[in-house]
Amino acid sequence: MQVITTTQELASACARLAEQPAVTVDTEFMRESTFYPELCLIQIAGGADELLIDPLADGLDLAPFFKLMADERVLKVFHAARQDLEIIFLKSGVIPKPLFDTQVAAMVCGFGDSVSFSTLVKKVTGTDIDKSSQFTDWKRRPLTEKQLTYALGDVTYLTAIHAHMAAELTRSGRSGWLDEEMAELTSPLTYDQRPELSWQRLKLRVKSRKALGVLMEVAAWRETTAQSQNVPRSRVLKDDAIYDIANQMPQSAEQLSELRTIHNGFARSARGPEVLAAIKRGIGRDPKTLPPMPKNTPVPAETLAVLDLLRVLLKAVAAEHGVAPKMIASSEELEQIALNSEADVHALRGWRHELFGSKALQLKAGQLVLGIRDGSVRALPV
Repeated sequence: MQVITTTQELASACARLAEQPAVTVDTEFMRESTFYPELCLIQIAGGADELLIDPLADGLDLAPFFKLMADERVLKVFHAARQDLEIIFLKSGVIPKPLFDTQVAAMVCGFGDSVSFSTLVKKVTGTDIDKSSQFTDWKRRPLTEKQLTYALGDVTYLTAIHAHMAAELTRSGRSGWLDEEMAELTSPLTYDQRPELSWQRLKLRVKSRKALGVLMEVAAWRETTAQSQNVPRSRVLKDDAIYDIANQMPQSAEQLSELRTIHNGFARSARGPEVLAAIKRGIGRDPKTLPPMPKNTPVPAETLAVLDLLRVLLKAVAAEHGVAPKMIASSEELEQIALNSEADVHALRGWRHELFGSKALQLKAGQLVLGIRDGSVRALPV
């Protein structure tokens, strides 16, 4: 196996790979103690090349690799691509495309929810992967032969998995389904880390619009602090503490220190006044700048029966078409459909609407029923 440690080697390798119709890619990184992932190793294969790139090698410029990732003539194949794409985007501003994510393809093809790489390798090739190096310290140098062999397997096996999944998508006529999912994965908005948007990753456990404003400002402060100091968000302030602060809205260090989710000394530290300033900004926000309050209204009793039927329909449709239920609709989406036939959810758009959403609306309208045919639950016309 070749471990690339110089820019010249990398440029030569990427020039060869750019002649291939597709390359398989994976990364190894560490982020337990940092906000931003630390890229430690890149694995890539295409044609006769099976390569490892050492980003930590002195003087290595990754520009040829990023140029390859931006080359739209070459398909990039990943498994569970989101974190890999995030790293590449943060390092270069490039989102690899066209893209093929084998984990998403597996869900479309009925291999289950969020199927692991090792499971796919076993199902497609019959090989059991030695996972003893899975949780290794990828920053430590030198890497052992065992570590390098394990890492390279992530892209060599991926070649066979991609071929299998691509054939299955073509056979089933579902290639367009995967294209819809890849469009979201390759959107820059998916990796937008602007502090003012960070509240969107939180559950809106707030009791008033004013509390929502405080939550948004404190979340933005935490994101800015975590980014500037390159530490995990939880080391700055845990999510539960943000919910507590938003609902209690303490106005002084003494009140802040009384919150059960704030550790001793936080209110008197340098961060205490910063949080209090964020609370003040949140309280003073113009209501017009705030999103609508989440509706936590309990589902009416009569709607619960509809929700139960939608769950049965989802399982039936997923089983009939060999698609992971989670890929079609989430529990939250089912609840929204039960409450509102015009809900703005993925399940009522695109291929999901064709497969499930249209039937869900027909079921609500009394235009089809659920019955048992040949031992399986089926959606049947009235």
